[in-house]
Amino acid sequence: MSLVVYNTLTHKKEVFQPLEKNKVKMYVCGPTVYNYIHVGNARPLVFFDVVYRYLKFKGYEVIYVRNITDIDDKIIQRAQEEKKSASEIAHIYTQAFEGDIKTLGIEAPTYSPKATEHIEEMIQWIQVLLKKGYAYEVQGEVLYSIDKIKFYKLSKKNPEELLAGARVDVAGHKKNPGDFVLWKPSKPGEPSWESPWGAGRPGWHMECSVMSTKYLGEAFDIHGGGRDLIFPHHENEIVQSESYTGKPFVKIWIHNEMLSFGKEKMSKSLGNIITIHEFLEKYPSDVLKFILLSNHYRSLLEFSEQAICEAIGSLEKIYKTLLQAQEQLKEKSSGQEIPSKEMKEIVTPLWKKFEEAMDDDFNTAQALGALFEAVRVMNHAFTSRAPWGNEGRKILKEFLEAVRNIGKIWGLFEQAPNDFFEHLRTKLLHRVSVSRQEIEALISERLKAREDKNWKRADEIRKELQKNKILLEDTPTGTTWKVQI
Repeated sequence: MSLVVYNTLTHKKEVFQPLEKNKVKMYVCGPTVYNYIHVGNARPLVFFDVVYRYLKFKGYEVIYVRNITDIDDKIIQRAQEEKKSASEIAHIYTQAFEGDIKTLGIEAPTYSPKATEHIEEMIQWIQVLLKKGYAYEVQGEVLYSIDKIKFYKLSKKNPEELLAGARVDVAGHKKNPGDFVLWKPSKPGEPSWESPWGAGRPGWHMECSVMSTKYLGEAFDIHGGGRDLIFPHHENEIVQSESYTGKPFVKIWIHNEMLSFGKEKMSKSLGNIITIHEFLEKYPSDVLKFILLSNHYRSLLEFSEQAICEAIGSLEKIYKTLLQAQEQLKEKSSGQEIPSKEMKEIVTPLWKKFEEAMDDDFNTAQALGALFEAVRVMNHAFTSRAPWGNEGRKILKEFLEAVRNIGKIWGLFEQAPNDFFEHLRTKLLHRVSVSRQEIEALISERLKAREDKNWKRADEIRKELQKNKILLEDTPTGTTWKVQI
């Protein structure tokens, strides 16, 4: 099977063929560390982590670079508000970012360079662009002139079309309102580095061009990020990089769509954000990753309370099926029996269907559909047979192996089922007014009532807990509970 990827550069799906055989070089725009990252920021982090894992599964050696912007106007503003230095703010929120992605179970990239570590290379780039006539310096500021740009490569529009509806700085010293900053002078008290044009700092677009090419070469395979970065960030990256090297910059551009919250894009400026830190205090990381992978990465995804509840319900169903499959394998085989037609047609080829979906532009939604079909068939089988015969046990093993491998690529389903249920219960207690100690005391009292055949009291306790959104389930090994969502 060949991997097919939608390329923003060509606006179509293409068979993936890296520039070097069996080797993939990928760059993804990372965070600007002036605040905690929010769940909208998590979408590219989770998605490109899946891309990274899947490419490695396909047998490629992957060099993955994800930068950290640790100098920026927003960082400086935050530093002024908190009466700290910009470097202190960057350090605080870099650590917070790294803690969040570790909790999310996102693999570390090959390189995670910081902008402030590459200032000298950026100055050298700017000097070359000036020498080639693509840039000009005025009042200590160096700007890239867009006059030579006939059209932007990702949007396929000319500069005038894109700038007409955009809010553009029309500073009088610019030759064209769309000219963008390569180097800007620093104000008194702001961080600065010495340069041929005076003390200042680089523009945002410059850092990604410099760091990507330093670690991946002048041309590489994949550049990724959120759709909101296409203009101006990625368009400007392309023009300045290709002006510098004289070569095509990136072969394939991959952009994920945004998260919406109440029909609006989730953003710090709108104030409608939920930080990853806040979310992970209330829910297991699997819940957020499941939400983000439940839709195709190029489709708009609405983040809501309903989406959270649906994700929890889906994860409970999958983990419960995994637990039942594991328990069935512990039972002694009943001999031979013929598995149902559905089991052979849906469960046995689960891994193949997963790989087909992922090969079609990383279609996690389609892959998830195949998984749910297999879960449905397995649960139907659990209610109609026990114990399982040799052929059925073979399918149980195939199912568990397929889900285990899916989990390795998605970073999901990696906990033992009972550990997941316990983790989920602990997290969801914030949604109810009773404590764990109160729940467990009532369960113990109910167990004693049942032993004494006091069915009335046992039923009263069940109803009392249910009023507090605690649901009980009696199993052969005892009574378990969960928080109703």
